[in-house]
Amino acid sequence: MVSTETAAPVKETSIWTAVSKAFLWSFLICLGIVVVYPLLWMAMNGFKNNVQIFGDPFALPTHWSWQNYVRAWNQGVRDYVVVSVLVTVASAICTVMISAWTAFGLTRSKLPGKPIVLIVVLGGLMLSPTVALIPLVKMFQALGLYNTFWALIILYTAFRVPFTTFLIRAYMLDLPSELDEAATMDGASEGQRFWRIILPMCRPIIASCIILHVLFSWNEYIFAMVFTSGTDMTTLPVGLTAIMAKHGTDYSVVFAAMTISALPIVIIFFATQRYFIRGLAEGIGK
Repeated sequence: MVSTETAAPVKETSIWTAVSKAFLWSFLICLGIVVVYPLLWMAMNGFKNNVQIFGDPFALPTHWSWQNYVRAWNQGVRDYVVVSVLVTVASAICTVMISAWTAFGLTRSKLPGKPIVLIVVLGGLMLSPTVALIPLVKMFQALGLYNTFWALIILYTAFRVPFTTFLIRAYMLDLPSELDEAATMDGASEGQRFWRIILPMCRPIIASCIILHVLFSWNEYIFAMVFTSGTDMTTLPVGLTAIMAKHGTDYSVVFAAMTISALPIVIIFFATQRYFIRGLAEGIGK
């Protein structure tokens, strides 16, 4: 038989647990509304016209038509998406491969002067891209890379390698060293150890790094504006600025273009959020 002295604290604890859970769920729901509602509002306004937007901006569209999205797609968004996808995919692959190989050398190989190399690599985290803007423009013009896809790919890779190396290195430090010893005893070279053992085990953190890089390069504006010119080299952020300048009074087309540009990132993030959270938790969280 349970005494009243024992039952009272248990009951009080359960009440506080329920209150804390209710508060947590309320906070998460409010946070979700704050994040999701602007996206839905932007997408819904892409179905309206200017009269509906200014008359009742928070109401549902009276007529659901894809005309504004088709107009935005045909008036440049299609070309901007192609350029952004090309630059994002190429720079993401280069960044992850260079960073993974660098992290492998800093953690799993007998590289002389590791502390100095680590300081130099991670010192790139302190560099601001805007500070080096003018020298980079002159250098790329001298190399003949100005206004090319390679300009953005090289820049996005160079300025993301330090941070990506930091993440992958933190993950590799916790991998058991016995794997390297066993592979070396079996006659595996450093390249075989990297490609066949270490890199497959780093898939969670690599997935996280790819997502972070995609978020950066897809939304990057300064480099894309300064180092490219012309519609053939225009990425989505710069293209959206051009659309807003051209259709500044046609807000429905502008909202439709913004929705199209945001949709791929939203889909990618929600589809890969499990790998993203797992990679960061197992990497930085250790």
